[in-house]
Amino acid sequence: MIYLAIGFPPAAKSSAYRMRETANQFVNVGWDVTVVNVAQESWERDSGIDLTLLDQVDPRVEIVELPLAREDLETDIRLYDEARALNPNAWVAQLRRRQTKPFPEPNFGEWRTDLEQAVLRVHEEHPADLLLASCVPYVNLAAAWKLWEEKRVPYAVDFRDGWSIDVIEGVEAFGPDSEEGRWERRILDHALSLWVVNDPIADHYRRRYPDFADRVHVVRNGYDADSSPGRAHAPDPESGLVFGYLGTVNFTPQHLETVLNAWKAAREKEPLLANARFEVRGHIGNGAGREANRHTEILKQAEADGVHFGGPAAKAEVASIYSGWDAMVLILIGGRYVTSGKVYEYMATGLPIVSAHVVEHDASNVLSGHPLWTGAVGIDEEGLTESFVRAAHMAVETSDEVHSEAMAHADQFTREALMTVAVKNLVEEFTAKHAAQGTRKAVAGPTAAPGDGEPAPLAEKPIAAGGPTP
Repeated sequence: MIYLAIGFPPAAKSSAYRMRETANQFVNVGWDVTVVNVAQESWERDSGIDLTLLDQVDPRVEIVELPLAREDLETDIRLYDEARALNPNAWVAQLRRRQTKPFPEPNFGEWRTDLEQAVLRVHEEHPADLLLASCVPYVNLAAAWKLWEEKRVPYAVDFRDGWSIDVIEGVEAFGPDSEEGRWERRILDHALSLWVVNDPIADHYRRRYPDFADRVHVVRNGYDADSSPGRAHAPDPESGLVFGYLGTVNFTPQHLETVLNAWKAAREKEPLLANARFEVRGHIGNGAGREANRHTEILKQAEADGVHFGGPAAKAEVASIYSGWDAMVLILIGGRYVTSGKVYEYMATGLPIVSAHVVEHDASNVLSGHPLWTGAVGIDEEGLTESFVRAAHMAVETSDEVHSEAMAHADQFTREALMTVAVKNLVEEFTAKHAAQGTRKAVAGPTAAPGDGEPAPLAEKPIAAGGPTP
């Protein structure tokens, strides 16, 4: 299998965990897996790297790193040309226009040819029976299409958050007749399977493409079992309760200010919180804006209220960080179309959880039934103040039995368990399709290649068998 996984370890991205488990599970069921990623230097420029993420990548997974990088994230001004140095905004606008000519995606569209040639080269060296494309970037779809078009290698797609749905605003991202819409339809018309992370996104795709509905599958993110502290909780209110947030800081400064204002009010109101601390860990921004932005300023200003920003955390540190906390603060963007991978990990700690997101959020569905969840009150300062107070009491008053019950609530969401089922199902879909096609005579090859980034119409036809099953 060729796995187009831009963001695979050691990229310090939340999607890296899902990609790692996907590759490992394919290896576990007997497949040879070649991952196509971009070079570590690109991630150092972007979101950063975490080399500990590589520790649990199965050594049988082959990784091909392409020398691709986002030009706009270059911080060495000695490499800027005159146009960029004199008018950076105009330079970026021109860059965006140039990037979207080969494929309709800012930042990544120009990678199309390199990705297409990469999968053809990998296939030439080690013929693939299946390609799995994980998006973003969506330009991966062009590479999947190229291999299908020229070599008839079947493919599946992991959209995770979807393309034609704006999961943050909860609206359609583009229409069916747009260039993006034509690409999405063409890709899904021929895909073996589509994975998305939650039911609302799956419902969007089933409504949008009713003929494809039975190939849309919910594959939740889940959490890695080794991220759970796995211990009885023993808070020490005299030395100070510790609340924590671990995750990418991708919410607005206003959102952060509301949470911290509620925290300050709760400390003033509740004696259990008088000497409490609130630790924030994770990546803030990327490129030149990493930890040099308004969020960092807000966190620094809140230090007097017991708030401390500890920077990013390596994957290997996560369990020990959680073991030092008494309650979790789940700060999320979006609404019913967003789940977030962190909600599963937070549940697995067995600690009280304060939700700082809109009420109608898919994380609320996941948390339903968790015995130590303070509930969703929206991004409301007064409501969050009460949630912090409630979580403090939960932290000191919860019995070991309830703590264990809270941890058990998350057992169903281990990433290994979820991805084992997803990979098994995809392999079965592939095998069934392959067997069916093996009984039919292959017809003529594809029509002319899509031009100018737009897929050309294809006649419906059976597909030649792609090779032996693993």
